Amino acid sequence: MKHKIYIVGIGPGREDMMTGQALAALEQSDVIVGYTVYLELLGERFAEKEQLSTPMRQEKERCRLCFQEAEKGKQVSLICSGDAGIYGMASLMYEIGKEYPDTVLEVIPGITAASSGGAALGAPINHDFCVISLSDLLTPWEKIERRLLAAAEGDFAIVIYNPASRKRKDYLKKACELLLGTIEENRCCGYVENIGREGTRICTCTLKELKDQEVNMFTTVFIGNSGSEILDGKLITKRGYQIERNTDICRNHGGERTV
Repeated sequence: MKHKIYIVGIGPGREDMMTGQALAALEQSDVIVGYTVYLELLGERFAEKEQLSTPMRQEKERCRLCFQEAEKGKQVSLICSGDAGIYGMASLMYEIGKEYPDTVLEVIPGITAASSGGAALGAPINHDFCVISLSDLLTPWEKIERRLLAAAEGDFAIVIYNPASRKRKDYLKKACELLLGTIEENRCCGYVENIGREGTRICTCTLKELKDQEVNMFTTVFIGNSGSEILDGKLITKRGYQIERNTDICRNHGGERTV
């Protein structure tokens, strides 16, 4: 008999921002495994479930823990913030899963920060876009720089994950300085901190202003393309539709208004 592990994206962690599929997988599970912060985000609904965690940077140990629990005959869910397949644990689980041929993996999608943060800002990635992490724990900074430059030269909207941490306080500044060599300083940008959680903070700015902003690991940064605008406080990247504007006479005020 094969064992099964769910790899669950829980989005920002708030229950009403999880998919029905994610909630169902967690309900069916005997054990929920995850980073401590993510387990805390689950709240009271799953408090009665057995919950196991490992500290940050012990991702491989966390994955093996899932397989070990599954081999005991337990239904296991491994939780990741956002989507498990976007900077999450899904690929690592499949890599380690080669050692456990009797275990089947199923990835349950979740709302990634590019989507939830984008919705908070307006519509910043409504056209072609790139998602780039500034974390150099697993990717050399030189490669990150090449990817940023390629995105800028291709006029992609850019979403930046992991823009800063205690050890990487100036990484967003470095990235912006690099991009300013290709992109104009008044390019429309924005960022969202603590997406969908208590203390959510939303800001729009220019690329020049973004360079000096203080952000943290819970912040997602959005850099528009050459056609992006800030409209009524929202960061909007246009899809490219040609809109014909109709005007009619506003008789009560003796002027024109756009419809």
